[in-house]
Amino acid sequence: MLELISYLIHGIQLFLVPICFVVAWSVIILGAWSLWSAARDSVSKAKQMHQIPCTGCQFFTDDYRLKCTVHPSLANTEEAINCCDYQPKTNPMFY
Repeated sequence: MLELISYLIHGIQLFLVPICFVVAWSVIILGAWSLWSAARDSVSKAKQMHQIPCTGCQFFTDDYRLKCTVHPSLANTEEAINCCDYQPKTNPMFY
């Protein structure tokens, strides 16, 4: 019985190193791919969020209770990108 177990262990050792090598590199590659995908998605989301014009609008109050006097539920959201009521601030000293 002991000889059979010893024979099985020696037989498995031949395949164990290549299997562990492939598994280890697969984990590293999948981790790098995951980090790359997360970074790419974050950059695309940041570019989209920088298109929101609310902070440069004259109706933007810069108050957390009422962000916009015209569309308070749409202020600082993706839906405000093409806001039809957008009016740029002409003199920021008055707002």
